[in-house]
Amino acid sequence: MHSDRSETVRRAALVTGASRGIGRAIAVELSRIGFDVMINYAANDEAAKEAQAAAISSGGKEAKIRICRADISAAADRARLLSAVELDFGRLDLLVNNAGVASQSRVDLLDASEESFDRLLRINLKGPYFLTQAVAKRMVEQRSLGSTYPAPAIINITSVSAYAGSPERGDYCVSKAGLSMMTKLFAIRLAKEGINVYEVRPGIIATDMTSKVKDKYDKMIAEGLTPICRWGTSEDVGKAVAGVASGAFSFSTGEVINVDGGFHLRQL
Repeated sequence: MHSDRSETVRRAALVTGASRGIGRAIAVELSRIGFDVMINYAANDEAAKEAQAAAISSGGKEAKIRICRADISAAADRARLLSAVELDFGRLDLLVNNAGVASQSRVDLLDASEESFDRLLRINLKGPYFLTQAVAKRMVEQRSLGSTYPAPAIINITSVSAYAGSPERGDYCVSKAGLSMMTKLFAIRLAKEGINVYEVRPGIIATDMTSKVKDKYDKMIAEGLTPICRWGTSEDVGKAVAGVASGAFSFSTGEVINVDGGFHLRQL
């Protein structure tokens, strides 16, 4: 990707799985702080258009927000997505790997299927892994052309399930744990290239994915599961991503940003 040296050019971000929920909130926040945004989505055209309108509204008349339907688990779709970024923006300063799916059903670990495991790993880990590989190569090239903007960055959206085991959805936990390790691996490899990599780790966030277990988590939160006694919101995660994307953590890489109401804290 080529680099425009003009200080007036907005930075460009690619957010996967951004038509709704956490991804949409991230796209809106990035637009608000001055990014052009490519909203990637897999299926719902109407939701993608609504997310696009929300991001444009947040960023103002200068916001350049595009949408691209692509399945990040498929190599051809990943290539087409990056071609769309190149065509629309000519640069890429931030990749947010947000796309992910839940287990098809919550079942005993001893009854879990290979079909569900393969689906989760393909979408939640393999797709982001190789999308990040391709994006990193382009970012390195962009850096070599002397970009005057803050260094590009990569942010992976994981989950407290990366370390908190849920045996009834083991495939999801394994996929998020893999994404957490992926953050470390790319952070080590890309540090010398001037590209930082971060993990934003949400806790219990009110989304479509968690709506099916709302009663369970309502009870657990009320009983003190998290020091901050409320559900998290997609906007909480979006603001955390925007904070990292602002460049405020330029001397940190491989860092985990917990957005979990303090769930990760241990108490006696």
